[in-house]
Formats: sequence, C-alpha cells, structure tokens
Amino acid sequence: MSDSNEKSDFIRDIIRMDLENRKIHTRFPPEPNGYLHIGHAKSICLNFGLAEEFDGSCNLRFDDTNPTKEESEYVESIKTDIRWLGFDWGQRQYYASDYFEQLHEFAIALIKKDKAYVCDLSAEEIRQYRGTLTTPGKESPYRNRSQEDNLQLFKEMQEGKYPDGLKALRAKIDMSSPNLNMRDPVMYRILHKSHHRTGSNWCIYPTYDWAHGQSDSIEKITHSICTLEFEDHRPLYDWFIKQLGIHHPRQIEFARLNLTYTVMSKRLLLELVEKKYVNGWDDPRMPTISGMRRRGYPPEAIRNFCLQIGVSKAESTVEIAFLEHFIREDLNKKAARVMAVLDPLKVVIDNYPDDQEEELTAINNPEDICAGTRNIPFSKILYIEREDFMEDAPSKFYRLAPGREVRLRYAYFIKCVDVVKDRDGNILELHCTYDSATRGGDAPDGRKVKATLHWVSAKHCLTAEVRLFDNLFIKENPLKVEEGHDFKENLSPHSLKIVKDCKLEPSLGKVKPSNIFQFERLGYFCVDPDTTNEKIVFNRTVTLKDEWAKIRTATFTIL
Repeated sequence: MSDSNEKSDFIRDIIRMDLENRKIHTRFPPEPNGYLHIGHAKSICLNFGLAEEFDGSCNLRFDDTNPTKEESEYVESIKTDIRWLGFDWGQRQYYASDYFEQLHEFAIALIKKDKAYVCDLSAEEIRQYRGTLTTPGKESPYRNRSQEDNLQLFKEMQEGKYPDGLKALRAKIDMSSPNLNMRDPVMYRILHKSHHRTGSNWCIYPTYDWAHGQSDSIEKITHSICTLEFEDHRPLYDWFIKQLGIHHPRQIEFARLNLTYTVMSKRLLLELVEKKYVNGWDDPRMPTISGMRRRGYPPEAIRNFCLQIGVSKAESTVEIAFLEHFIREDLNKKAARVMAVLDPLKVVIDNYPDDQEEELTAINNPEDICAGTRNIPFSKILYIEREDFMEDAPSKFYRLAPGREVRLRYAYFIKCVDVVKDRDGNILELHCTYDSATRGGDAPDGRKVKATLHWVSAKHCLTAEVRLFDNLFIKENPLKVEEGHDFKENLSPHSLKIVKDCKLEPSLGKVKPSNIFQFERLGYFCVDPDTTNEKIVFNRTVTLKDEWAKIRTATFTIL
C-alpha cells in the first residue's frame, strides 16, 4: 500500500477489512451517452484513487448497452476527461459490448434454469403489471412458458424476426417483492439499431441492470463502488450472480455529489445542449469536466475538492463556493499576474511629458519567487477601470475621485484634477497629475494613499474579448419547481456577459488556449480556444474577493 493509512472513511475501512491477501480491482463504468460532469469527477477520483492507494488496478469500462443514445464522440470525450484529471487505465479499457456473446450465453443459462422467460407484454403493460411501492405486481400471462418455447422465442428475437418492442426477455424472480427492481425485470429488449462498436450484429440489447453486474464479474472486480441510487439494485445484481454461480464483486454505495446552482443529470444537460440554452457540452457555464477545463479550472483543484468533500452515505449538497475556494487556492500559487482593464476609462496625466515612455518592473507571481519579473510600458495616456473612479464618492470609497490621490500599481501616485464629460453627462476621460518622486514606492514626504489601481498604457495595450461567467441558474436547487413548471425557468439571464473592448498589457500578445493568468484585482482568466492570431478571447475562471463590492452590497441590502 501507499499512503492509504492516512485516509479513512467507510469505503476505505471496508476495503482494508476485505483485502487481506488480495489486491483491489475497481472500475469506472460510464455510459457513453453524454459528457462527464463534476459528479463523475468524484467517482473517477474515488475509483482510480482507491486503486492507487491500495496498489491495485482500475478498469475503464464503457457500459454501452443502449445504441439509441450512445456515440463514439462521448467515448472519446470521456477518455480525454479522465486523462486530463490525471488518471490512466493502461491497457484496461473495456466495453460492455465486449461481453455481448457472454451475456447472451448467461441469458440462455437462466432460461434453462427456468429463471428467465420471453414476455409479449408491451413496455407500457410491463409498467402497469409491475405494481407500486404499496401494491404487489401482477404476473405476466407469458411467465409460465415452457423452457423450449422460451429458448426458441429468444433465438428468434436474436435472429431479428420481431419488430422493436414486440417481445422482451425478463428474469423470473418475484412479482410481490417489496423491491420493485426484483419484479421480473427486463434483461433484453429488441432494438433494430446499429451499435457504435458492434454495428448491426445484434438486434437485441441487454439492459443496463442485466449487463452491469455481470460485466463487473467477468472483469473480476473486487469492489464495485456505486452511487446510492444503485443500492436498491444491489439485490438484483446479487441474484443474477448467484443464479449464474460466477465471481461476486462487493458493491459499496456512496452519496453522489450535488452542487448548489447546478444540475447533475446528463439527460438534463443534454437538453440544455440540444435546445441551445448553452453553447455545447464544453460551455464554461456547464458543470461538465470539459466545460470546467475550458473555463480554466485546474485538474489538481478538482481532485483536491473531491478529496476534501469525502464520501458518506448521507445525501447532501455542497456549496459551489467551496469548489471555487479550491480553484482560487490552486491558481493563486501558479497563475502569472498581469494587468487588464475590462471597462476602460481614459486617464491623461497632464504633467507627464508627451513623448516620454518608461519600462516598469512588475512581479510575475508573488507566491512563486522563481516566476521572475517582466517589463510593462508606461506613458502619458492610460486606461483604468471605470468603476475605480467615482465623481461623488462616499467616505468608504478609497479609489480615485476628484482631488483624491491613489497609487498606480508598480508606477506613481496620481491625483484627479479634472473630469471631461459629453453632453449627456457621461464621463469621457479624467485628467490627473503624477508625482515623479513616487515611482514604484512611497512618497518621500511620507504621505499615504489608501488604494492601488491596476492600469494599462493606451499606446501599448492590446484589445481583447472577455467572457464573464456566473452561475447558470438563479436558484440553489434549480430542480425545485412548482407543478407544471420546468427547471429551465430557473436559468439565469446573467450567466454570461461578453465584454468586447477590454485592454490588456502587451505581454499577453502571444498567449495560447488554456493559458491561465490572474488579472490583478479582477480574478483568474483563461485563454479560450476561440482565440486566433487576430482575436484574443479570455474566459473568467473565478473572481477575486472584493471588499468594496461587499460594502456596496451590504449598503444596498440595508436600503
């Protein structure tokens, strides 16, 4: 074992008791019917992480049993996401479709044991016969077909003699069981649909519940780590394995990850994509791993987040701010600092020589001394953030205002002496004076300023598009809606703001997609893949804390 003794939770405790002289063998078994999201990241980190901790193995298996929803695109995206998170499955990549022949033989074995039968009820009739949590189910009129008839009908199903939905193979268990999963579940259904791997070789396909447990058994998985919704399915998986007399993995369930302001359902996320509420699976507002990667979330931060929230049996919802904490913590250590102005306001320094330019020294990352320094140009005309100036400023506003003095980062003290407006009263530019004795330091006479502003030189700056992202939903629980309403009604109209005329310091002229920076005083930003030689596009990954924003919000709340 590696450092497994340093971690303790109910899953690891069970594994320690189970292993003895065996090695752990886990698996991550996604269905290739959508892109992975942050909830899957928790399962990936757990399954691959347990294999690493206990010196075992973890398979990647695609449970591809439904050709109507599965695509090779999803397979490739899943592999990309897992590798990006920092895990590898080596040569242990499998598919449930690898076992279609074996599963078919298992089904025939159950028919011969009188534990499975071909049923002619429609899908709707099967649901009606199933009963409810308070009323027992009703046996199918086809339940007592002879073994010979069942074998022949199942053979004809496999040969394609029947249309979709006309017949199904069902397990013969107990229609009065308090567990609805045990009420003669469907094992095979007829689907004349080409499969992304097996093509048209099959027209009957195993259901997820029939294929999942047997696939674990075939792969000799020791511990099947599942989310809690599979707890009621465990008796069915156990029943199948017992009837077949094959290797029995131990299934352990844990609570899935829920995040505030987020939906964690591939079906609902697919709806958002297909109906174009978002710009694809990798939209940075999406909780998909590909969306988070595009937004600039570091894989190390996601892994640390998953480790810290841990595993339990209790359902809970994690604040999205907790995830953002790990993003900031990681990026603070390694993101280079630069200056950018998102909403530029022109500043003219009246007493600065017209033709003078300077190169000032800036620190790349105060958290990493090895990151070194860079030069940034300074000139007579600058841009600052529009919100860093207020004409009628309250006492607690410490930024630039008429007659007030502030420090420009790495540069000089400046004082506002005039405000130029248009006919409608909109501020066009500020005129300031600077103190040449304060370059990169304090005033020789000892006077102090209460604010340091970021800026860029108008003559040297670059122009960029910046995309500002916020929560995709306005409610902590987007799925909590009144009867007759839809979760999409909780989509936020303010989840994306595109700012076209942002100004960047010139050091950002050769950035590449996925490069991440801290825009000083503004937040962390990632270069988007839409960036070209002619156009720079940044995504805001996460904001920085803003004390003035807190004060302003509190004031508005009181009012």
